[in-house]
Amino acid sequence: MKEIQDYIPITKAKNNLLEIVRSIERNDQTIAITKNGVPIAVILSMEKFKGLLETLDILSDEEAMSSLRKSIQEARRGGWVSYERVFGK
Repeated sequence: MKEIQDYIPITKAKNNLLEIVRSIERNDQTIAITKNGVPIAVILSMEKFKGLLETLDILSDEEAMSSLRKSIQEARRGGWVSYERVFGK
């Protein structure tokens, strides 16, 4: 995920919520809301939120993570499987 693109004070966020949401949707941004200069919340698109949940799901699945680690190790050793072998073409 990209870094936070903007930090907006909570009062400004309250007064411009519709504009902020449109900007997030249009530009696929992640915006932090601040209170007294300290970030307290983040607004991000639903697409990014779903991706974040999916990533957390994968990271919390021990079997999936074990398989990913094994695949990465095999790839580093040059253990690639050809497209033809996988798809028979």
